Amino acid sequence: MTAPAGRPPATVQRAHVDRDVCVGAGQCVLAAPEVFDQSDEDGLSYVLVDRVPAELAPAVRDAAVRCPARAVRLEAGSADR
Repeated sequence: MTAPAGRPPATVQRAHVDRDVCVGAGQCVLAAPEVFDQSDEDGLSYVLVDRVPAELAPAVRDAAVRCPARAVRLEAGSADR
């Protein structure tokens, strides 16, 4: 989907977990269970939703602050991604 002519592309926020860095502490799941979960196989976190609703963005930021490995980020991106 592209923005109409003359308008900047819409931005969305996306949660990201770097599974190469995640230590499975689960703080992100406690902070934002609507957005994150942990794998039963390896205990590492993963993202449940592709686009973070605005009302959940503060919880995702809290998850990023709580993460002891700094594996969680909230990223802005265009709606086209």
